[in-house]
Amino acid sequence: MKITLPMADGKEYLLNPSKIVALGLNYLEHIKESQSVDVQNFTDEIPTEPVLFPKTPNVLIGPGDAIILPAFVLAYGFHVCRTDHEAELAIIIKDRVKNLKAADAMEHILGFTCFNDISQRNLQKTDKSGWYRGKSLDTFGPIGPVIVPPWSIGDVQNLEIICRVNGKVTQHSNTRHMIFKIPEILAFVSKNFTLEPGDIIITGTPSGVSPLHDGDVVEVEIENIGTLTNPVIAESLP
Repeated sequence: MKITLPMADGKEYLLNPSKIVALGLNYLEHIKESQSVDVQNFTDEIPTEPVLFPKTPNVLIGPGDAIILPAFVLAYGFHVCRTDHEAELAIIIKDRVKNLKAADAMEHILGFTCFNDISQRNLQKTDKSGWYRGKSLDTFGPIGPVIVPPWSIGDVQNLEIICRVNGKVTQHSNTRHMIFKIPEILAFVSKNFTLEPGDIIITGTPSGVSPLHDGDVVEVEIENIGTLTNPVIAESLP
């Protein structure tokens, strides 16, 4: 999925990633939510290295586009169908890189933006293959509203991150609480995968994730970037 986002200087950037690499369990307070989130491999154990999982590019939607809660999940007969928001800082890769050193990581970042890692919890819990499907359904990756380059973001490890649903704050933290910081995240990911221009790395979510429902409006706000706003629509059964 291709998404056009403005850069901080007003120029348009066509975001067409070959891959989206996501981090799980990168905020201690979110790890402590493991019992309420209730998905497989989500425990209160602090990871010793970044926990990676994929989101596929079909998830991408822009500011104002609708997050669609898919109707097919209802056919499974889950007692409660739960799809959550997850406010995250996203990194956009500038050039082709492999085996980055942490000290050089910032030189290879095009910019930062907001991301909402929408997650279908029932599939995350029950799919034998793990989190893949529950994280990669259509529209499950709102991104935007603008790409801010590293030189104007300020201290990327000291940014307020907030999520609101219908105007009510559900998540409020700061990027300083990341377990793994931006340079070491990039070094680790690039050791495992060659990164291409436009690839996206999302850096984990703080505590406060909560379910989304038909008619909700969800906002992800990150200091020095702006606010990403998306409505939520429940898909009708055929």
